[in-house]
Amino acid sequence: MVTIAERLNNAYDRIAKAQQKCATDQEVALLAVSKTKPVELIEQAYAAGQRRFGESYVQEAVDKVRYFQQQKDIEWHFIGPIQSNKSRQIAEHFSWVQSVDRLKIARRLNEQRPNNLMPINVLIQVNISNDEQKSGCALDELDELAAYIDGARQLELRGLMTITAQTDDSQQQLEYFSQMKACFDRLKTQYQQLDTLSMGMSGDLEMAIQGGATMVRIGTDIFGKRQ
Repeated sequence: MVTIAERLNNAYDRIAKAQQKCATDQEVALLAVSKTKPVELIEQAYAAGQRRFGESYVQEAVDKVRYFQQQKDIEWHFIGPIQSNKSRQIAEHFSWVQSVDRLKIARRLNEQRPNNLMPINVLIQVNISNDEQKSGCALDELDELAAYIDGARQLELRGLMTITAQTDDSQQQLEYFSQMKACFDRLKTQYQQLDTLSMGMSGDLEMAIQGGATMVRIGTDIFGKRQ
């Protein structure tokens, strides 16, 4: 049976080969998407050196954060849609939130982040493919949202995230990623601290890296398919 450690090594190898292919020295981080997975598998990934984990379901995620509270070097990223009535738990337990897509949620996270904790690292989720099935702000809402987050005391604007529409058209997919990179580069001229462009998953990480991703989110290829 293939171990979690071996799967992680394979994922990092894919990332390295993708970087080599596009001749980029841009560092690409791996976020291990551990949503719906038991803590035993996360423990195995942690033992193999993985430190960044992504969760989407609030109560399940909070239980995991508490379970691993002694491991101070784990970086928990919330990557799922945010309901207003769940924002406080996210604000209290996560150091990164990748799925901020509207002002209301940004305001709640800022107000509900405990003062004794560092500001939340925020990625704005952009619906670059205009897919009604996907979360994310529209491009014409991006500047207002970025300005608010940048000025918020308990939020730190770090970049952008997207989940693109599913398509078999590789050129279309690459176009989505390239559009995200253009948005990121434009915002970075105004907010120099931006350093994270989160896009690409198990099935399309090579194309995402070609498009300019600095972080890819991999779940299936590390932890296996959902039960």
